[in-house]
Order: sequence, then structure tokens, then C-alpha cells
Amino acid sequence: MTEGDVRAAAEQLVDFHQRFAPLFGKEQAQDHAHTYVKGLIVCPERKSIEPIALNVGDGNVSAMQKFINIAPWDHEDVQAEVQSVFADELVPTAVTSPLGVVGIVDESGFAKKGEHSAGVGRQHNGRLGKEDNCQVGVFLVGVTPGGTALLEHQLFLPESWCEDSPAAHERRDKVHIPETVGFQTKPQIAAGLIRQVAVTGIVTLDWITADEEYGRHGDFLDELETLGQHYVVEVPVSTTVWTEDPATCVPPYSGRGRVPTRPSRDAVASVAAVVSSLGPEAWHTLGVGQGAKGPLVFEFAAVRVWAVRHGEAGRPIWLLVRRSLDPTPEVKSYVSDGAETTPLSVLAGVACTRRQVEEFFEEAKSDLGMAPYETRSWVGWHHHMTLVALAHLFLVLTRRVLKKKRRS
Repeated sequence: MTEGDVRAAAEQLVDFHQRFAPLFGKEQAQDHAHTYVKGLIVCPERKSIEPIALNVGDGNVSAMQKFINIAPWDHEDVQAEVQSVFADELVPTAVTSPLGVVGIVDESGFAKKGEHSAGVGRQHNGRLGKEDNCQVGVFLVGVTPGGTALLEHQLFLPESWCEDSPAAHERRDKVHIPETVGFQTKPQIAAGLIRQVAVTGIVTLDWITADEEYGRHGDFLDELETLGQHYVVEVPVSTTVWTEDPATCVPPYSGRGRVPTRPSRDAVASVAAVVSSLGPEAWHTLGVGQGAKGPLVFEFAAVRVWAVRHGEAGRPIWLLVRRSLDPTPEVKSYVSDGAETTPLSVLAGVACTRRQVEEFFEEAKSDLGMAPYETRSWVGWHHHMTLVALAHLFLVLTRRVLKKKRRS
């Protein structure tokens, strides 16, 4: 960015903030919001409450702590306005895209040293690839050709935080976790985030994609289907499917005993077995975008199968398989409720948008202070993540403006 670009961006941040400012309440809180978002963008080193207050704000660290930790502004109101900006500025870029607007569900861990932050505990930290003392959030990121935005998020509470015991209640009270918040699995949280976006009605997601942590849970897929939400979701290779229409697999009546009504399971096979049975003609090489090292190219195959859901025969679905071009190929499998006429290129494209949520987390954690936050409370965590969403959205929109300026 040139010096002129930097000045213009600073002016644009003021204009950008004006759209959100009333949602923070009093003028002082509005100023804190602007300062915090600006600090997340421009602070050169640690982007947390104290350095932001000292280097970007008026030096009142205590006031900034209260703004993040206990101020009464509702992060959901701000998230709804994030969705409005996303709908106004980025969704139109998806009009001509065969994928439309894709919602990506993913989780991310935040390492912590103590045991007092809301939801902290020994749990899997995907960034480290191992179990660690951390907090874990579930995130819903919207993706369009014009850019991405964090649409919704929620902190995951391990079961130990939801026990009906004096110790658990005391622990929750200290970090102000609402009594209405009980234990939910990550797929249940994810389903709730998607439902919230659907109910809010500002953004329509054409597809949802997620990794196998979510695809292995039938209840998650049930909820998507109840919402009428199309999906391409990764599943483990141990997942089973019907390779023939279950309606045609009901044994004929022998003339004795009860008339059979349940299909025989002879046509049920694991995803691994179906993949191993695919011949060379089933595979198609497709490019699915640009990566850091050049074009992303994989082999794909798609087979029409029938779901096994909660042990019972389910609806017809696609089984999509992605295979890398490496000498020892990496294979990933997905299920999709897409229509029978859905092109392979669309299924493949939706599945491969997941790389963009990884890019979102990389930028948010490396450049926008997503991880080194200074808050222990439930409210503070959600406040911080929403302000990160604002900082990220501002950068996405600023880059678009600069791109258009350079083209002209």
C-alpha cells in the first residue's frame, strides 16, 4: 500500500465504523470499538487489550478491559450487521459463480496456560495437531469469489464446565457463562450457527461444507436437511452407504411368517469399499482454484448412493471422492444432498472451499490478533471474536477497493 492508500484506508475505517457504531451503545463504547478494531489492524506486535489501549487509544486500559469483558453490547447484533455488509458487498460477486455462496464450518483452538478462562481444558487443538490446554471455538465463515467474512461463532464448553455441581456452578459464575448455556457437541453448535443465519434471513447460503468431525454426526446432517440447506461434508472412510436403492432390497415374502418390510443390508458397504471398487473411467481431473504454490488440481469421482442414517436407510445422496495427484495419493470422501443433476465440478468446488477457512484463520491469528486476547469471560470471548470479524471484513473490503483502483 502507498502512503496515499494508507491515509485513504484510515478514512475508510472511520466510515466503515459508522455503520456499526450505534450497536455498541454510548459514544464512549463506540470509540472503544473503533479503537479496538483499529488496534487489531495496525498494532505492530501483540494485539491485545493493553497494547491497543496504550498505542492506539487514550491509554485507559481499565476502560478497554470493561468494554471487552462486561460491556452490555450484544455481539449478535453486530454479527447481524456483519452479515448485512457481507450481503451488500460480497454476495453479489457470487451471482455468476456456479458455487454461489458457501458457508464453511470449522473449529479452532486457542492455547491457554491457566484453568479459569471460560471453556478452557485439555482438548484437541487443531492448530497444534495435538491435545492441549486450550479454548475451542466453532466458526461459520461465508465465502464468495469477492472475499470471506466471519458470519457466526460460539465458544465450545467441555462437559466438565456443564456439570450440575457446586464447583462447576462457581467456575461458570466467575466467567459469567449464562445459565441457559448447557453442553453441546461441536456439531450441535455448528448446526445452531447455521440455523441462526437462516433465521436471521440476511444471508442465504447455497452450500455448507465441513470436515469429518461434523460429517460423522447424522444429527448434524439431519439438521441441514431440515433447514433445506444443501451440503458437501467430509466423512470418514468407515461411513457406510447403500449402493442400491433400499426400497428394492426388501426380501420377497416367502409365504410364511411376517411380511418383510425392512431392506436386506446386502447392499450396504463402507465408503472405503466403494472407493476401492471405482474403475479408471470414474475419475476426472479438475482444477479447483489457486493455491500458494500454483493451481490446485485433484482427481474426483462421484457416485450416486443412499445414506445410512442412524442405522436406517436414508435418502439418495452423492458420494464424492477427492484424490491427490501425489505418488501416494491422499484420499478424502464427502457426502452431499445435491440434486442428481449437480455437476461434478460444483461438488468438487464446494468441497475444496475449505482451504479458504484455513486462510481466514491464518490471517486472523497472524495479523489480526485473533489468538492473543486478554479476556477470560464468556462475553469477552464473543466480543473479541466479533471485533476480529469486523477488522477482517474491513481488510477484505479495502483490498477490493484497492484492486479496483489499480485496474482503473
